[in-house]
Amino acid sequence: MKTRRDIKRICFRMITLLMLGGLLLPFASQALWSVSQRWLFPALLPPEWSLRPWAYLLSPGANLWKTAATSLVIGIIVTLLSLIIGLPAGRALGLYHFKGKTLVKFLILAPAIVPSFAAAMGIHVVFIHLNLADTLFGVILVHLIPVLPYVVLVFCGVFANYNIEFEEEARTLGANIWQVLLYVTMPSIMPGVVVAGLFAFMISLSQYLLTLLIGGGRVLTLPILLLNFINSGDYAVSSAISLVFIIPAVIVLWVASPYLTNQHTSLGGFGRL
Repeated sequence: MKTRRDIKRICFRMITLLMLGGLLLPFASQALWSVSQRWLFPALLPPEWSLRPWAYLLSPGANLWKTAATSLVIGIIVTLLSLIIGLPAGRALGLYHFKGKTLVKFLILAPAIVPSFAAAMGIHVVFIHLNLADTLFGVILVHLIPVLPYVVLVFCGVFANYNIEFEEEARTLGANIWQVLLYVTMPSIMPGVVVAGLFAFMISLSQYLLTLLIGGGRVLTLPILLLNFINSGDYAVSSAISLVFIIPAVIVLWVASPYLTNQHTSLGGFGRL
């Protein structure tokens, strides 16, 4: 006879399997599309199979590897810059109280509130005057706009729960500012750094509108390549690109997953905004 604990364990496993199935179902559909010649409703499976999508993507003319490399380079640089900028900003907002702090928080979150298209048009005009339009550097800078609010948000929550007395004790024992940062601060906030970096990389990797406007079609990334094939109606190649597109995100998420439930990454610092 099964005990109540056994029944709970079975129910938990069933719910987990259902959630996992719901998560993987769209990817299963994309995988079938990527090896099909055509697939029309109401057929449950593609009636014709073909490796044409993958053969095309792996051909030199597809520029898949160059496009993927460009997306990764942009994502990594944007992540590093956002961490460098967001860490001191989040520290100031999380640790200190000053006049106008609520307004500063609101202004930091504004890029995540304002419609992307409206903001992008104005940014594009400014970047044209600064000769940053149609350049890789311009795309990197514009990606910081939607990324930084989330990075600062994470760091604000991290430092809201941070005990600054450990740094004071280290300085009392003779540690300089760099030693305090390297041996005291960074180990304490590392879960927050990883989570903030995860947000930054994922948001940058998925940018389409800002990349298209500022890059002017010259800076080709995976979202732009994917949308081009979707608009052309070639769903087989689009599905293959989608599977390639999620690989970097899955790898980054897998690396960062041990830190996602860490109590130091609480977002309580913005909870009273």
